[in-house]
Amino acid sequence: MLGKVSKKRRFNIAVLKALMYLSAAVTCALVVFIIVYVLAKGVPNITWELISTKPSYLQNKIGILPDILNTVYIIFAALVIVLPLGAGAAVYLTEYAKNPKVVRAIEFAAETLSGIPSIIYGLVGMLFFCQFLGFGTSLMAGALTLVIMNLPTIMRTTQESLKTVPKGYKEGAFGLGAGKWRVIRTIVLPECVDGIVTGCILSVGRIVGESAALLFTAGFGHALNGIFEGLSSSGATLTVALYVYAKEQGEFEVAFVIAAILIVLTLIINISASLAGKYFKSRRNK
Repeated sequence: MLGKVSKKRRFNIAVLKALMYLSAAVTCALVVFIIVYVLAKGVPNITWELISTKPSYLQNKIGILPDILNTVYIIFAALVIVLPLGAGAAVYLTEYAKNPKVVRAIEFAAETLSGIPSIIYGLVGMLFFCQFLGFGTSLMAGALTLVIMNLPTIMRTTQESLKTVPKGYKEGAFGLGAGKWRVIRTIVLPECVDGIVTGCILSVGRIVGESAALLFTAGFGHALNGIFEGLSSSGATLTVALYVYAKEQGEFEVAFVIAAILIVLTLIINISASLAGKYFKSRRNK
């Protein structure tokens, strides 16, 4: 009887292992297929003229340099605002907030924000930033919308990293007479910099891949502007440009070029997040 049960158990374990391996193989195969397919379609069509010039409708010429710069501008503007807000909120919740109900309410609000579809962020951003605050359809309105979208990511990653700082470090600093802010500035924040950097890189990945919210707020402009002029005017990021070229103009070769660039950027961002986390953890453990 025990032998039969043992054989049945071993059979069930073998079946579960086979299903897990199959699921992992299918997932990896899908990822590899998408990456290879997009790169195979896009890389052969990449030219220096395409990525270094702006579009000219009189000459029937397409260039994506404005879209690349708009993406850089919106990443910079969003990070400059969201990093202090997210890190500051995490420090307050972890180190200063005394009422657990307030902490739970803020954490619940952050989790709710992270689950809202991006198209709703775009609608709210259009009504509030573009119309109510008078920014109009501009990269700045898009950046502020992305700030709200990425605030939970920065806040939660920083907060979880803050919780990993050993209490003995803070108690030792307090015992030496250091104040609360000095302890946070010189001990707590340097110890959790890996979480802040990881959250920052992950936020960049979400900003690069966002399109639905920017369709309502940033617009479709392809003009070549400086950073300050660009932030105050309408502009298409790479993802929005991909949508415009593929859906509106039928330029699938250009769309696949943009998709290939986005795939490479996503891979670089994910690898950078992993390497940054390992680097700061190893540095902290020394």
